[in-house]
Amino acid sequence: MSHDDRSGAKQPHRFDPKKAALLDDPARLEYLPPAEVAALLDAPRGGLVADFGTGTGLYALELARLRPDLSFAAIDEQDRMLALLRDKLAARPAPNVRPVLSGTPEAAALAGRVDRALALNVLHELGDSALAELAGLLAPGGRALFVDWNAAVERPFGPPRDHVLSPAEARARLERLGWRVAHERLFRFHYALAAAPAR
Repeated sequence: MSHDDRSGAKQPHRFDPKKAALLDDPARLEYLPPAEVAALLDAPRGGLVADFGTGTGLYALELARLRPDLSFAAIDEQDRMLALLRDKLAARPAPNVRPVLSGTPEAAALAGRVDRALALNVLHELGDSALAELAGLLAPGGRALFVDWNAAVERPFGPPRDHVLSPAEARARLERLGWRVAHERLFRFHYALAAAPAR
């Protein structure tokens, strides 16, 4: 997920690691409950999940505790973010979570092997090339769950509304890039789209 080409991204800049504390706000787990995200992800037992754009790994860790049968590759393009996840893992180990820096051989080795991918709060940041990389991670029959801030609702936090997409805009973007959206779910401040790349 390390791309200088951000064409297609709605937000003009990458997330600033100096704001990483925002990603660990416990309120996130209330308005976007991990158990509901896990249900929408619907990963097969024993499967491999990529948390694409994991940040500090908050949801990767929560989902890993809910589903200890799964393996999680927590992928990010910024090693400074992954360093915060490594610190968490040192303090409280989660054997089924592995930090992976995008653009490395370790990341490349995941291509075609991932059963489910989670893209949480990153669709507005991802360029088209990063979405192609995400599609390339998926095994045959694999799919992704895109959960992002909803531009169509008022909210007291998160990116500016003109930096994110509405559910309709997100669906249109994914379909333009060759994804097939299977279903949609609305949360208080977010939407979720389950999609698979057209093969």
